Formats: sequence, C-alpha cells, structure tokens
Amino acid sequence: MAHKNRFDVIIIGGSYSGLSAAMSLARSLRKVLIIDSGKPCNRQTPHSHNFITHDGHTPKQISEAAKQQVLSYDTITFYNGLAVNGEKTDTGFMVKTENGDSFTSKKLVIATGVRDLMPAYKGFADCWGISVLHCPYCHGYEVHGKTIGLLGNGNIGFEFCKLISNWTKDLILFTDGKSTLTYEQTRKVQEHNIKIVEKEIAEFIHENGYVKYVLFKDGTQHAVTALFARIPFEQHCAVPAQLGCTLNEDGLIKTDEFNKTSVPGVYAAGDNSSPMRAVAAAVAAGSKAGAVLNREMIEEAF
Repeated sequence: MAHKNRFDVIIIGGSYSGLSAAMSLARSLRKVLIIDSGKPCNRQTPHSHNFITHDGHTPKQISEAAKQQVLSYDTITFYNGLAVNGEKTDTGFMVKTENGDSFTSKKLVIATGVRDLMPAYKGFADCWGISVLHCPYCHGYEVHGKTIGLLGNGNIGFEFCKLISNWTKDLILFTDGKSTLTYEQTRKVQEHNIKIVEKEIAEFIHENGYVKYVLFKDGTQHAVTALFARIPFEQHCAVPAQLGCTLNEDGLIKTDEFNKTSVPGVYAAGDNSSPMRAVAAAVAAGSKAGAVLNREMIEEAF
C-alpha cells in the first residue's frame, strides 16, 4: 500500500465531533485522515442553538468554519466519501471506502452519528429538525409559550410531558391510539392541564417543514406550533459493528469516560455514543477523544 495512504489516525465522520477530534490531533502533530460522506443528521435543521459563540448559526455555517480551520493544519487530509468497511491489522486498522480506496492507521475515531428512523406519518420527515424536534435545549426557547404537541405514550410520553412543560403550559400529548399511561401518570398530567389526545394520527400538515396541524384518521385536526418526538435510530456506519465495538442497551456505542470503545485503539465521539444529541456536546466529546488518543500514542511510544 502506498505510503500516502498511511496515517496515525483515521477519523470516520467529518462533522462536529470528528472535526473537533481532528483539531486536537492536528495540534498534537498527528497525521490524520478524515473520511466524510457529507450527510450529517441535522442537515435539515435551519438554526443551531445552545452552543456559545455560534448560537443561531446554521449547522452548515458551523461545520464549514470548523472544517476550514481544521484543514489549515498541514497534517490533516480530508476525503469525501463513505467508509464501508473496517478491519483490524497487525499495526492498527484498515478502512475501505465505497469507491474502493483503502487507508491504514494506528488508531481510529468513529464520529459517524446515527441515522434517525422516520415514522411512516406523511409530513413527519419533512418537518424533522425544523418544527418536529428532539431536543428542548436546542430548540425549546424558539417555541416557548406556544402550543406544542408531544408524540409519545406510556412512560416516554409521561416523561416528555414533564420535560417540555418547562417551556410551555400549552401542551398536548398525542398518543396515536389508546393511552398506556398509568392511572397516576394520567392524573399527574391532567393536574398540569396537559391534554391527552388518543386519536390515531394520519398526517402532519405543514408549510415548508413548519407543522400547522396534526390530522387524525377520523378527519379532525389539532393546531400546533411545534411537536417534540423521540424516534428510533440506528448506527449510521457499519464499521463499529465490523470491528466488534459493543453497543449499550440503547443502541449507542459503549464507551468509557475517555471515549474509548470496547475495541483497543478505537474511540467513539458524538451522537453515535451519547444520548446528548447537541452540537456543543459533540464538539466536547471529539476534543476529549482526540486529546486522550494522543496521550495513548505518547505512552505507547515513550
């Protein structure tokens, strides 16, 4: 294999956590390859919040500024493409891309995020990240005091009611069928004047991703300004599974406090390994992973 394809570290994923890890490693004089397919999970979100110095910027503005800064270090190489295969080698790891290119490294950082699995409701995917939201810390302030819907049932629906009630007192819990809240949960929700609507949902009526109404299968509808929902997800990349990285019960890559996975030499950072799905959290995780990884390489070499 050509020498140019050998690196100290390969980072799979070139969004917030990957770029942050790359900066820590670049400033540690490491030769780094970032492989990125250009499809971050928040690409539809109009504005990012709760990240100081960047509050209100678009996700693309933040990532492009970060990429420009990271690529100013001459030990960083950026590869536009999709990593599809990862293997352990005698000296570290080999990563292969969809285009058939192969690269090797001593260490590996997985910063690939997760893929959200959209429910089948018409209009839901069009609104995701715009007015159908997952994080009140990222988006709650912009809709505070408005009529907000919650999509959930049972324990998840109840916990959502508690959480989002901090941002508005005009809440509707849509259970999309018979409520499975307990008697005590139902009583508590009703005490806080949160409506429970058990009708089955047909569609989310919206304008350019901004939800206007929840349309039910019986033909009735309910107006909302925004809707919070927690939907299933899966790992965005097959490489962690190929390498044998352990997942936790929530489907996230299991890491220790230093972002080390169960596979020696492999680190994970960002949404793929943390329930805190926020830009600031991803940047912090990437920075820590890069610094700890560099320290590991120093210890091995000294």
